[in-house]
Amino acid sequence: PRAGEGNRMKLHFRSLVSIALSAALLLGCVGCGGAPKAATTITVWTYYSGDQLTSFNELVDEFNSTVGQEKHIVVKSSSQGSVTDLETNVLAAAKGEVGAAALPNIYSGYADMAYDLDQLGEVVDLAPYLTDKEKAAYVDGFLKEGDLMNNGELKVFPVAKSTELFYLNATDWAPFAAATGVTYDDLATVEGVTEAAHKYYDWTDAQTDIPNDGKAFFGRDALANYLFCGAQELGVTIFDAENGVMTLNLDKDVMRKLWDNYYVPFLKGWFGASGRFRSDDVKTGNLLSYVGSSSSSTFFPKQVLTSDTESHDIEMAVLPCPSFSGCAPVAAQQGAGMIVTKGTDAQIEASVEFLKWFTQPENNIAFSVSSGYLPVTHAAASLDAIRSSGLELSDSITTVLDLSLNAVENDGLYTTHAFPKGSTARNQLQSAMEDAAEADRATVEERIAAGQTPEDAEAEFLTDDYFDQWYETTRTTLEAFAG
Repeated sequence: PRAGEGNRMKLHFRSLVSIALSAALLLGCVGCGGAPKAATTITVWTYYSGDQLTSFNELVDEFNSTVGQEKHIVVKSSSQGSVTDLETNVLAAAKGEVGAAALPNIYSGYADMAYDLDQLGEVVDLAPYLTDKEKAAYVDGFLKEGDLMNNGELKVFPVAKSTELFYLNATDWAPFAAATGVTYDDLATVEGVTEAAHKYYDWTDAQTDIPNDGKAFFGRDALANYLFCGAQELGVTIFDAENGVMTLNLDKDVMRKLWDNYYVPFLKGWFGASGRFRSDDVKTGNLLSYVGSSSSSTFFPKQVLTSDTESHDIEMAVLPCPSFSGCAPVAAQQGAGMIVTKGTDAQIEASVEFLKWFTQPENNIAFSVSSGYLPVTHAAASLDAIRSSGLELSDSITTVLDLSLNAVENDGLYTTHAFPKGSTARNQLQSAMEDAAEADRATVEERIAAGQTPEDAEAEFLTDDYFDQWYETTRTTLEAFAG
């Protein structure tokens, strides 16, 4: 079987056995004249897709046919699309908007999403439902993320975490590396990636007789993570939020460093972004590498499409997320937790029962191995524990989990804290640099096509005055979210 398929087969077999046993028990109970107890049904909305969604749904089925059957709980799961789609649908449901579905009992969400719903009085504090011993089983930083107001509450239950890694098309990297002497070690720093991207653009440009047709080397799935974690490495917390109040620290020198290592190489065509995700850009040959979530490893393509009819196989290499030279690495702590919404006592208790079951080491590891997410308990969050689970581990998923666990253990972990409209502020910050880079690169390409040299086409965008203008506009925009 393909990597990961054996795990799905094992999960499916476990589910079938559990269903058969549960059916036998239920028939036995009814045969004795006892009326079956009415089940409590809870709904779960996620943003999972692909292998992640398959793995999650298989575990939901297993819960329903085992613990759920025993305790008369039925979990119904559905994916709402992207994180943005999910957030939109949850808020529409909470506000009772026309055409909106009923609010789910549980949904995947980040602290900002939980904060917005909590302000509407719809989020349950799960801290009273866990004993001190149960809380101690979870990685402390993961629990702290769910304590929105630093008061001991738990509004976001950790179920699966991720960080960021560097993904590379190792097959097409090889001839470039051989020709230029660039190595994997050069990709350990942000500055090294920028320089490698410059060399790759020049190298690919030289492969043809057409001038200025070099290819982009690198992209980022979540530019906001680069901005937040990069600023942390450089000594600044951009959104310094405490107890729901945000203080803005948009240090100009730090922002210039971030600008010079994303906007500038993007403007010059060394970096790129065209598909919905950067793994899409690798598949079409528009990028050779990207930084993305550890959970995105399952989406890395196995082939590059060189034309509508031609493709070639590629191998994936996975490396640590690059950090700024001379700085201690700061890793993004991400991966949505589960937020339980207000309901009946039975619904809340059933929701907690499911979440505790899902994060038991055996079940949490099964989800991790299939999805690239990290387990959230001390007992499960180690490569030894994952290996001893007996589940099939591909070489790539082993590398992903090993690098991710190493980052969690040894790097500084960073996640933004909640404040009003925090997700909107995050999107505004990301869009400010992302939109400027894409729009200005498009202008440069038009000018080059019209006969200008790259130097002339880029000149107005590379001045101090241009950066200053961008910085002041961005700072004014973000100050609106500060307390």
